[in-house]
Amino acid sequence: MNCQNIEDVYRAVKDLKVSSIQLWFTDVLGMLKSFSIRPSELEEAMTEGMGFDGSSIEGFARIEESDMIAKPDPTTFQLLPWRPMDEPVAQMFCDILQPDGSPYPGDPRYVLRRALAKAAKKGFTYYLGPELEFFYFASNKNPEVLDKGGYFDSPPLDMGNDLRRQTIFALEKLGIRVEYSHHEVAFSQHEIDMRYDEGLRMADKTMILRITVKVVAMQNGCYATFMPKPIFGINGSGMHTHQSLFKDGKNAFYDPSDPYHLSEVGKGYIAGLLRHAREITAVCSQWVNSYKRLVPGYEAPVYISWARRNRSALVRVPMYKPGKEEATRCEYRAPDPACNPYLAFAVMLAAGLKGVENHYPLPEPVEEDIYHMPASERERLGIQSLPGSLYEAIEEAENSDLVRETLGDHIFHKFIENKKIEWDNYRMHVSNYEIERYLPIL
Repeated sequence: MNCQNIEDVYRAVKDLKVSSIQLWFTDVLGMLKSFSIRPSELEEAMTEGMGFDGSSIEGFARIEESDMIAKPDPTTFQLLPWRPMDEPVAQMFCDILQPDGSPYPGDPRYVLRRALAKAAKKGFTYYLGPELEFFYFASNKNPEVLDKGGYFDSPPLDMGNDLRRQTIFALEKLGIRVEYSHHEVAFSQHEIDMRYDEGLRMADKTMILRITVKVVAMQNGCYATFMPKPIFGINGSGMHTHQSLFKDGKNAFYDPSDPYHLSEVGKGYIAGLLRHAREITAVCSQWVNSYKRLVPGYEAPVYISWARRNRSALVRVPMYKPGKEEATRCEYRAPDPACNPYLAFAVMLAAGLKGVENHYPLPEPVEEDIYHMPASERERLGIQSLPGSLYEAIEEAENSDLVRETLGDHIFHKFIENKKIEWDNYRMHVSNYEIERYLPIL
């Protein structure tokens, strides 16, 4: 579908005989929320929005200020390909408003809109291309793998090939262009890469990809998870995020005369990501389990540095098409696919723009394998580490002016509060590891 305005939506619903429309949005943690309306309610939804109780949504309003309005974005209208076509069901993402019609500060989509508007004031358009990794398991009860394939393996080692193909067909029907799909390094681990797009559209597409992967898996009797580290001893799932800024239709990261083909804007942006990496980690890797992935030895970034070919670095400038203007970008490798994409994309953009605005100097790239580099050498090179736990990441975020300014006071405080509760619940939990390790000897 390619609806541009309200009238296009009305026409599509009538011509396609749509039976119901799902209105989608996320809570502060990035969990998809939805409710359905009949076509008879569509005009009210599109012009006034649909009211709902925000006090039951994580990170939204308190009970005494719970009235919220969900107003659909007509440009996001799509038919859901997994619903019967004889009674089509459509979907639209919503912006959340307050009763007076003003944007609700607790809406993650509004946070990203605000960050994009700041970039636009400087003439920049923000483009993203996230690579989402995930696992297929037999069920959601235990991490029982479906195959023991590895990187780029084909059937019969790759038992998820048909699942990925079905998912891609569904994504294409939803207007999402897919560039790659393949088996990843770990057993039963897979990746689907979308064609890069503008920031808000890509955040919406990330949410669509996650739900589509899960629905297709469920329809085939298995379970898909974006949990960052579901199995000990093998690679976890990341969301390497390729990003660039365009200005006047041209890639602002590109400079053909630079040895790295990076402009001052590109260098400043990468320097901003590096300088603020520790502060934004809690948003990009927001779960206790995220920090089981961010450890040395499993291809996940731990050390704050940049490189071109070195995949142990936090930021990489891919060299697949050196010297090609459109392809010049940086790849931020810390986020995982279980983050809230609206918030994660917003803080990455904010960190990069801060580096551009303040002309942060870009250190020299580190092309050696940092995982095996002695600590003394890392110290000599000034290479810091990402936070090692959610608790450490929370402390960094809580003291960050950049994170607070980007998220806004409402989401900032709600997010920090929620993460502190999660950490407290985790640290009080007695795990199987502790029982097996300590009960026999203590």
